[in-house]
Amino acid sequence: MAKSALARRSETSKQVPFDAQGFLDSTGVARKAVEFRKKETIFAQGDSAKHVMYIQQGGVRLSVVNSTGKEAVVAVLKAGDFFGEGCLAGQAIRMGSATSTGPSTVLVIDKEEMIRVLHSQHEFSDRFIAHMLSRNIRVEEDLIDQLFNSTEKRLARALLLLARYGKSDEPQRVLPKVSQETLAEMIGTTRSRVNLFMNKFKKLGFIDTRDGLEINSSLLSVVLHD
Repeated sequence: MAKSALARRSETSKQVPFDAQGFLDSTGVARKAVEFRKKETIFAQGDSAKHVMYIQQGGVRLSVVNSTGKEAVVAVLKAGDFFGEGCLAGQAIRMGSATSTGPSTVLVIDKEEMIRVLHSQHEFSDRFIAHMLSRNIRVEEDLIDQLFNSTEKRLARALLLLARYGKSDEPQRVLPKVSQETLAEMIGTTRSRVNLFMNKFKKLGFIDTRDGLEINSSLLSVVLHD
């Protein structure tokens, strides 16, 4: 059976990794680098949406607060990820908040400049679209995970995703410090439940907390187990 164009594009993307940072540095894209301290707000829910952001160093936590004040973590992003792209689709205000998870450097690109680059630089446009499609697939997978999987399996999957297992680059086995409160928000449970399963994972040798949070590939067995 012939492969779809999207499948072929995905394979090409894996074979020839695109250096987005190098591209942004070399093409004269109008942008500014902004430094953020740990837990500093990059933008808040309800702010005007006028820029696309690219994480050069550090990490970013995306979250949403509902009308009753309950917060949910949408994603935890790392260096090499774009965010704030909703403005390109006509989003006038931010639908959620972005907070740095540690000392971070973020490239801030004006919406008009980003649109110009997407129209004029076809390779970058293709890669950016593939990046957004991948993000949408991740959101769908997270929703299915919340609906059908146990708390234990959701936590295992969240840890593996943070460690980038399944990505084309090498997994990041030792993670930057991430609180159990944040993990609980990410998977829709309580801190006590996260603590229970983290202790279980540690006892079984799936994780190690002596020098940071080390994720072992054996944790995959929790996700794959029916």
